[in-house]
Amino acid sequence: MSDRPAAGRWGKCGTLCRRESIMVAFKGVWTQAFWKAVSAEFLAMLIFVLLSLGSTINWVTEKPLPVDMVLISLCFGLSIATMVQCFGHISGGHINPAVTVAMVCTRKISIAKSVFYIAAQCLGAIIGAGILYLVTPPSVVGGLGVTTVHGNLTAGHGLLVELIITFQLVFTIFASCDSKRTDVTGSIALAIGFSVAIGHLFAIYWVGPIIGAVLAGGLYEYVFCPDVELKRRFKEAFSKAAQQTKGSYMEVEDNRSQVETDDLILKPGVVHVIDIDRGEEKKGKDPSGEVLSSV
Repeated sequence: MSDRPAAGRWGKCGTLCRRESIMVAFKGVWTQAFWKAVSAEFLAMLIFVLLSLGSTINWVTEKPLPVDMVLISLCFGLSIATMVQCFGHISGGHINPAVTVAMVCTRKISIAKSVFYIAAQCLGAIIGAGILYLVTPPSVVGGLGVTTVHGNLTAGHGLLVELIITFQLVFTIFASCDSKRTDVTGSIALAIGFSVAIGHLFAIYWVGPIIGAVLAGGLYEYVFCPDVELKRRFKEAFSKAAQQTKGSYMEVEDNRSQVETDDLILKPGVVHVIDIDRGEEKKGKDPSGEVLSSV
């Protein structure tokens, strides 16, 4: 007999399984609420870039005035505060790819959703800058607020500056939006806006902001104000993994094909104890002095 029909069935099964895995990875994406959130990020970024970059244009052509950093910083800060107030309840008001990356690293948004968020943010920024370019006279358009590293500084200096100012921005966001806090009584949007204004009084790119955002989100979420339940689960996992013995280990079998993100921590399952020296396998509870390994 030919194995071709069986191989064909296995091929179809593999394709279906791959499709199912992709659908699970993008769970929550195929909803109306999510696409409202994506469109909100797009529109918020478009308006933010249009208004903020507009503040950098020098309309005096004969004797250009010096750059007013206070005016530009306040325009950026108040614009972002306004956008967060308007769209925060719809999309979370990220309006910054670095903020979205920090949210991914702290498990507040899935990777699949973050891809659409960042794409919408970048597209909104491009269209916002394009609209400003179209409505601005060529004689005063200048560089449209494009930031560059000062001639006396290196790229490394610029990276460090971006890392620091984005760190303080993302740390402000996490601290202001922490649901565990009961002492936050002021305007969260305004706090975020002032944080942006402070950053623009200093300097703005990609690598530096993303590193700073990840550091800020990780420090706040996992060091300064960790989730109690998550901390307990990690503590249990590490304490079990630290139980070492000579010549034996344990495997935890979990037949579930799909798990939610919160279930990716070690949990009790069917436990097999395999004695390497004897080559025997037995079932039972965790014996003392054996290493727990998740498979």
